[in-house]
Amino acid sequence: MTPQRALVADEDFDREPILYTTAAPINRVSAMQAKLDKGELTLDHSPEFGYLPSLLKALEVPVESQTLVFSKTSLQLRRISPRTPRAIYFNDDIYVGFCQSGDVLELSAVDPQLGTVFYTLDQRKAEAPVVERRTDNCLVCHSSSRTEGIPGHLVRSLYVDAGGQPMLSAGTRMVDHTTPIEHRWGGWYVTGTHGSQKHMGNLVIRGRDVQEPVDNSEGQNVVDLQYHINPDRYLTPHSDIVALMILEHQALVHNRIVKASFDTRQALAYDEMLNKTLENPEGTQLESTTRRIKSTGERVVEAMLMAGEAPLTQPMAGTSGYMEIFLTIGPKDSRGRSLRDLDMATRMFKYPCSFLIYTDAFDNLPQPSRNYVLQRMFDVLTGKDTSEKFAHLSNDDRLGILEILRETKKNLPDYWKI
Repeated sequence: MTPQRALVADEDFDREPILYTTAAPINRVSAMQAKLDKGELTLDHSPEFGYLPSLLKALEVPVESQTLVFSKTSLQLRRISPRTPRAIYFNDDIYVGFCQSGDVLELSAVDPQLGTVFYTLDQRKAEAPVVERRTDNCLVCHSSSRTEGIPGHLVRSLYVDAGGQPMLSAGTRMVDHTTPIEHRWGGWYVTGTHGSQKHMGNLVIRGRDVQEPVDNSEGQNVVDLQYHINPDRYLTPHSDIVALMILEHQALVHNRIVKASFDTRQALAYDEMLNKTLENPEGTQLESTTRRIKSTGERVVEAMLMAGEAPLTQPMAGTSGYMEIFLTIGPKDSRGRSLRDLDMATRMFKYPCSFLIYTDAFDNLPQPSRNYVLQRMFDVLTGKDTSEKFAHLSNDDRLGILEILRETKKNLPDYWKI
């Protein structure tokens, strides 16, 4: 057993009831592989990009979602530099990483039962390409305190030198929709306009030390990366600012959902074992289990309803067309409103509730957790909860979200429909 594999085997999620490394995944990547195995799907190989274009098409991942990260903070770090950044593409539940001349494509899928599941696809042309599940070195970084102890996603911001090495002595931040804009996107390219708001993107530190305050005026409102990269080596020449913001939001919400799912299932399994041992009535629930469900469920509610979101002070606009594609996906109510409607002037969403409420991951939360989250969201949206952490939601916001969900979200409890 390798040291990495031994580390994973010691994790709670590798035991009952999760069985992370041995349970069969059921997600969009595993479904795609099943079609490949049956000959119902083929992946085309291109000389420049390998299987990337065909894979994105098969998984319905828009090319316009491309973001570029040039810090050496992932599996194929030797391929990554400010001149050759790693490209990341994503949709609601799939993430794909591509490196120039990379040995593999890196994939992660949000699995309703297993959380984030990692894969690679060999970039060498093959008669029958196979997506291989990875349960070893991916989890060294993607299962830590930074992901709340579950297999999850990471978005980081840090200073990077001319070789792509992260300058960790200057600090590093985990990034999500609560992170102030001025602290985001260190080690990333950013294309788009954002007025006078400052960020850390498009910045390469020349020298051995970070001399603060750092002047990144040339990295602001960049719409063309031709002086940084060879755009012909990527599917698009963009690293869209709107795509980056959606990526950060998704990573947070996905991790919170997985944490709630794992914690609830583990707590309920412990209750079941204890009840059998002590001959308690079936379904007896410890107070600690109730607290655990509430604690992780509340964090899902906060993420879903954008609690603590960092404000925007001026309008933002991307360059790749990602925003226009994003707006066309997902259900709309009878008035044409959608949880994907973007504001991008004072905040991300016009109706501050995550579109990830429509995903299989949310719908497959264990029943006690899902019940708690939906009840709490209902309390907030109907004005029963007017606590400070949800003060960013106006009465109109709450009513709009409530009306949209009543029309577009399946399997809501009956009390939502009153």
